Amino acid sequence: MIPTPRWPPDTPARTRRRAVERGLADRLDAALARPAAQQPDWPDPARARAVVHRLSTGEPLVTPAETRRLLDRLAAVARGEALLLQSGDCAETFADSTGPHLRGNLALLRRMALVLTHGAGLPVVTVARAAGQYAKPRSAPEDGHGLPAYRGDIVNSAEATRTARTPDPERMARAHAHAREAMTVVRRLAHGELADAHALHEENRRFVATVPGGRRYAARCAEIGRGLRFMTGVGPPAPRLGEIFTSHEALLLDHERTLLWMDAGGTEPRLSSGLAHFLWIGERTRQPDGAHLAFAELLSNPVGVKIGPGTTPEQAVEYVRRLDPHGVPGRLTLISRMGHDRVRAVLPPIVEKVTASGRQVIWQCDPMHGNSRTTRAGYKTRHYDHVLDEITGFLEVHRALGTHPGGLHLEATGDDVTECVGGARRLAETDLPTRYRTACDPRLNAEQAMELAFSVAELFAAGTPTSPETPR
Repeated sequence: MIPTPRWPPDTPARTRRRAVERGLADRLDAALARPAAQQPDWPDPARARAVVHRLSTGEPLVTPAETRRLLDRLAAVARGEALLLQSGDCAETFADSTGPHLRGNLALLRRMALVLTHGAGLPVVTVARAAGQYAKPRSAPEDGHGLPAYRGDIVNSAEATRTARTPDPERMARAHAHAREAMTVVRRLAHGELADAHALHEENRRFVATVPGGRRYAARCAEIGRGLRFMTGVGPPAPRLGEIFTSHEALLLDHERTLLWMDAGGTEPRLSSGLAHFLWIGERTRQPDGAHLAFAELLSNPVGVKIGPGTTPEQAVEYVRRLDPHGVPGRLTLISRMGHDRVRAVLPPIVEKVTASGRQVIWQCDPMHGNSRTTRAGYKTRHYDHVLDEITGFLEVHRALGTHPGGLHLEATGDDVTECVGGARRLAETDLPTRYRTACDPRLNAEQAMELAFSVAELFAAGTPTSPETPR
């Protein structure tokens, strides 16, 4: 059963509260009793249960009020009045849960948003893959050496020994502690130094001045600067940016069930996750009869579902029916991850079928996961041109159908890594070993991510997407 939940100040009558608690607890138990893919095999289940119970008595990282603010902003995205930008590490690690690393990732998120806002002429809702993205699904239970697969720092260690790879439930407690510290940093930076649009623009100016071929972005960068100076002249001393919300994949269900609020403020009583503002269900765990989808049905948080090239239009409509039963704009984000060579063929019938249902979902493009490949040397990578081409195809589909391309979901870091090939510096496969540091999937580095932001801004501004093969 779920622990006794924490209620917001507007708690309903005691008798109703108890009835709601019992009903939702029973529904949660039933949801988690369903088949659950990608879960670790804890060597000592009793120890795992003890950790879950201990974490359930702690204080949530986010509140229902914050989550409702995000839902309000996402409603604008669903109506075509804003964009959603999600970005951060593929898999957070305990070692990289540091202030400088978080600052780099969050600053990159803000800098990209500043450029996209100008290109699209719309506000951008910023959601970080941070403060909880410690679990990762894997394609096989073992690696190529007969060891248990690394499932993220919340489960085991990437170190290639059997002891390190044995799932350890105490890691859930370590992940929670790191996430709490990260949330403190996110809040401080979002309302502090990363709220200064002028300072972020200066970082973008330095990028344009130093990256190869940066002159092609100079005109847009100058326009952004003029816009900021105009805002300063007619308003406060400096434009201040708003909240940065947090998100992660709702994968490890033992951890996801630990911190849940009772939220009776919506169309029906639901559970509000205290671990993050936004949660998504991955491509490998979106089974209609599975525990992950059933868990997401109980949440009042805005949620997303990754949909790959094997998704049928009928399945997409089923996700909409189950996860957005009351037709709340912004409640559900469908995150397409098709691959650059399939998005133009697979996505249109899905968008048409969902649109015909009358629901206002957010359409978001994940151009990373459908474009992964492994080099002969064994490095998993993605090509910048394929990433941009999938985004271009995503925009083409929505423009052809008259629907709103709601945003991007990226794996990118502010660190100077060499994990994705291509981009302005034309990184090649031979460059990958130089600074290949990801714990799982390859990320765009800061220069590649900013190049992408400027290129996508031009696609939005032009109205008609152009080919990513256009010479630089």
